Amino acid sequence: MSVDIDTARHRVGSAGPGDPRTTAERLLRSTADNALDGELDIDWDAPLDPTKAWLTECRGTLFGTKMWDSLTPEQQLTLGRAEAVAVLSYGIVAEMGLCNNLLRRVFHVEDFTEPQMLYSLTEVAEETRHSTMFGRLINKAEMPAWPAPAPLNWALRLMGFVPHGPLIFAITLIVEEMLDAVQREATRDENVQPHVRQMMRIHILEEARHITYARTELVRAIENCGPISLAINRVLIGLLVLIVMPTLIDPRAYISVGISPTRGWLVAQRSPHYRENATFACGPMLRFFGEAGLIRGRVTTLLYRASRSLPEGLLASLRR
Repeated sequence: MSVDIDTARHRVGSAGPGDPRTTAERLLRSTADNALDGELDIDWDAPLDPTKAWLTECRGTLFGTKMWDSLTPEQQLTLGRAEAVAVLSYGIVAEMGLCNNLLRRVFHVEDFTEPQMLYSLTEVAEETRHSTMFGRLINKAEMPAWPAPAPLNWALRLMGFVPHGPLIFAITLIVEEMLDAVQREATRDENVQPHVRQMMRIHILEEARHITYARTELVRAIENCGPISLAINRVLIGLLVLIVMPTLIDPRAYISVGISPTRGWLVAQRSPHYRENATFACGPMLRFFGEAGLIRGRVTTLLYRASRSLPEGLLASLRR
């Protein structure tokens, strides 16, 4: 089944947050009209192309550094594959957390037939298929999946005690929207593995619906939040944005080309391209956060500035 990514995303996401019930009904229809399955819509039997990358080159964590230039072309491809596996591993763990939050919400509804509940269950089904698809691609890469660090596992367990509110839906956007622009770019990059590009096409189409749903619910959660609770949520969300980007790639990926994890991570954090990549990935999400009123106050603003992910226009407005 062939579906145009830009058209599909525009159809489900351009209207912006609206009435939650209407949004859920629209997304349920979109799911039925644009259903894809990674098991069926990716040719897993096709061989990999050893000359193609697993990520768009300029989005690699070491790209533009002397360390990157010291690697052979083969090592650069190997590192790109390892970083892709790290992101896929991170994605599996993160989507388990998202499914947990969605199912928690279902338990609290009184009407199991309401569109929001039905769409929550639909999203759980899609997220689990995504994790299966990620696992298949990791196996195709012939590299080990990186187990989640203990702090992340504990954080996901503790999420069960966090009340539903802005933080929960912001986490969904941080997980799903942060890499959206990177994936869209890679699907147009002929130098990226066909398996990876097709996986990203499927993921983009379905995540567009998830992003629309999370944005709608985030706006509603903010409207129902008291001033003290909202201030706390703003700080916690800012902390997450500060933490996620530097930890997205497991430093153990650098071992694949003989670089120590600590040295590789430090070079990546100091890369002249770090801010460019961070704003490219986080820009649309943070613009939305700004419009929704989440980037306010001295502490919150400092956290977002420290993340180096604020788009220039939004950063300039905070300086005023």
